[in-house]
Amino acid sequence: MKIETEIKLDFKDVLIKPVESNLNSRSDVNLEREFTFRNNQYWKGVPIIISNMDTTGTFEMAIEASKYKILTSIHKHYSIEDWKNFINNISEFSENKFIYDYITVTSGISESDLDKLDKILEMLPNIKFIHLDIANGYIDKFFKIIEKIRYKYPNQILIAGSVVTPEIVEKYIRAGVDIVKVGIGSGSVCTTRKQTAIGYPQLSCVIECSNIAKALGGYILSDGGCTCPGDFSKAYGAGGDFVMSGGMFAGHKECLGELIVKDDKQFKSFYGMSSLKANNNYNGGLSNYKSSEGKEVLIEYKGELKNTILNILGGIRSTCTYTNTRYLKDLYFNTTFIRVSQQLNTVYGN
Repeated sequence: MKIETEIKLDFKDVLIKPVESNLNSRSDVNLEREFTFRNNQYWKGVPIIISNMDTTGTFEMAIEASKYKILTSIHKHYSIEDWKNFINNISEFSENKFIYDYITVTSGISESDLDKLDKILEMLPNIKFIHLDIANGYIDKFFKIIEKIRYKYPNQILIAGSVVTPEIVEKYIRAGVDIVKVGIGSGSVCTTRKQTAIGYPQLSCVIECSNIAKALGGYILSDGGCTCPGDFSKAYGAGGDFVMSGGMFAGHKECLGELIVKDDKQFKSFYGMSSLKANNNYNGGLSNYKSSEGKEVLIEYKGELKNTILNILGGIRSTCTYTNTRYLKDLYFNTTFIRVSQQLNTVYGN
């Protein structure tokens, strides 16, 4: 048994220190970033990814988010027929064809998952992003799958995770991963930390993992833990290149599911992909050797996705004006974190 006694920090434990700025307006800030990957693939856009949960990683979300050059990680439970219908619908409208630059194809590591990935990429050979996603990114089998997919699809941008430690980030990048997804248990409907005691405070996770990624020419995707627009800024300030969120994008018109009316209010269901509901939907229930590591909640209906996107982007732009950051890529260099015991005045709630 070992104990690491160094304090590790979460988003709630810090604020960002302002500095004198020559930016007079949020409109002076450019949130788009340009990335060149080791296989010479290029991507330009706002480095936010809507999570590949089945409630948020939908085709409808992707269509709307792409208008703001934001990525959507399409969940893995769509059928091949669903993908064909999506492709046909997009093909009817030429102005939407660029959407393929702003979606990732998600896959697990089962044979059926990988077979479906192959079929999707046969239909969309020029799609840029593959997202290999499993809950425990530390198992040996996953490394073998990474190497196999990297060899099979050398021209795609490969995202893989989730992990939380620098030594495994290094192993991923050396195996061919372009963007390593970091974060375990920090999601709003994830109960992994409660069920397993496994996890790592997200801010320190991003700081430590980004250091090794930058040294090796890779990138970091901070996944989970964002409760407000300011948390996106903290993730970028800590060294995250991309930020993924599910809960912040849940509850919209473009999300999966019908509206639920309760006490004269409208809600949408949102649940973790290791929850009992997700297991019932896709795995025939929980196996005897597993427990649920997610919960189901009702989120008050938020209306159109664009309102949330504009709110998040506005918050990040404001962070940039406070830190004299004209280009988002420079926020990392302009960020000084201050440890705090309280962020908000909660006399009237949060």
